[in-house]
Amino acid sequence: MDPVTAKLLLKLSARIAADKESRKRIVLLIVTPIIAFLLLVSLVLQILTSPIESLKLMLNTKETPVVDELRVDYGFTQALQASDDGYVESLGQQYEDVTFQDGSQEVVYFNQLDTRWANLPYGPLDTIGVAGCGPTSLSIVVSTLTGNTVDPVTMSKWAYEHGYLAEGVGSYHSLIPDGAKHFGLNVTGSSINEAQKVIDALAQGKLVVAIMSKGHFTSSGHFMVLRGVTSDGKILVADPASRKRSQQAWDFSIILNEARKNASAGGPFWIIG
Repeated sequence: MDPVTAKLLLKLSARIAADKESRKRIVLLIVTPIIAFLLLVSLVLQILTSPIESLKLMLNTKETPVVDELRVDYGFTQALQASDDGYVESLGQQYEDVTFQDGSQEVVYFNQLDTRWANLPYGPLDTIGVAGCGPTSLSIVVSTLTGNTVDPVTMSKWAYEHGYLAEGVGSYHSLIPDGAKHFGLNVTGSSINEAQKVIDALAQGKLVVAIMSKGHFTSSGHFMVLRGVTSDGKILVADPASRKRSQQAWDFSIILNEARKNASAGGPFWIIG
């Protein structure tokens, strides 16, 4: 190869290399802000959807128990504990073909700890028995009001596939209104200050899903169904963790006091008809 040709090839190679470096720099200038924006959005979503879990990530191992205590005290977790009365009562039991007929209508009952599905998955890490009070409550409502049985296994699968599982916590509150609408039912949210609205709905034969905080029904957080009102104004429930509690009539003041104060998605009560 003559010297002139070699010199031209060297110049061409140098230009190509420079162009590649320029392109890399341009790509980096474009991509870096986009990646930073996406990371910021992810962080914001993490904080909004799991505020207490986000706090836990910032603490050391000695401080994380404080976060777990906050989760329990403020009802952020719906995980059934082995020490809970409902767990002790229901574990190992089967509740096939159980209905309640003491209210304004016959109500189908499912228990999340039923041996037929207690150990089946609700998402990749949780089980229906421990974390499935939301799907199980929705199963009670849908099966009762539509006449078509949708068991907790089917409902848990639907909830997980549609993004309503809050992994390690239970279910997002939006599961109840969105799920009821998906299965063709009408839903109206109700606050703690609208007690008469809830009573009127129960008297009309509607069902009400409630999200409860620490108290008579749970040691942390828990979905259950209000299924009727007695002649003396007490509330009948279908508690997916306890058939025993479901056979009692409850003072509405207890339910109002223990309903989760900072519920989202229109709660803590969802009137469904």
